[in-house]
Amino acid sequence: MNNNILIKLPAVKELTTFSSATIYRLISEGEFPKQIKLSERSSAWSLEEIYNWIDQKKDARDGGDS
Repeated sequence: MNNNILIKLPAVKELTTFSSATIYRLISEGEFPKQIKLSERSSAWSLEEIYNWIDQKKDARDGGDS
């Protein structure tokens, strides 16, 4: 997978089913990947980091790393 793909908040919300508020709360708690500041008013997330976060959640559900 190309690890340089960036996605915007609507795509992050779709992938995680979280609201914006939940995403930002989890970021502030250190529980979710931080966004990358692209310019003064634009941020995006690494798609690879989001997929890795989802994989970690699945591994935890399944009882550990597989």
